[in-house]
Amino acid sequence: MLYIGVDMVEIPRIARAVERWGERFLHRIYTPLELAYARGQAPQLATRFAAKEAVMKALGTGIRGVSWKEIEVVRERGQAPTIRLTGRALARAQHLGIARFALSLSHSREMAIAIVVGETAPVVERTSPLPMPTSSP
Repeated sequence: MLYIGVDMVEIPRIARAVERWGERFLHRIYTPLELAYARGQAPQLATRFAAKEAVMKALGTGIRGVSWKEIEVVRERGQAPTIRLTGRALARAQHLGIARFALSLSHSREMAIAIVVGETAPVVERTSPLPMPTSSP
């Protein structure tokens, strides 16, 4: 089964939130790892914000069901970005049987978008019974 979430965010909206609320906004929404990666750049912050909202949609929790910081966008050097969950977000994903997330992030000058697909572990179904062991004479 697939759990899909998509979100678009206006980059200037995130820039205005940072200007208005500063550290209070940043530390409420982003993990230290995300803040270090973004280095205050509004497009990076906006794509991560969109990813968090997309995950919330995929989990079916909305913005009040989990904490922003329980959803983290992780990007290892030379790797595509991935999602790391903790707390209630992780518990919800486990309840749904989500084994992994695929994440796509992009932005233009004005907009950031994130697409998240949560995939459950495949269920192996047998079409025939298991063979019975044979005994040697």
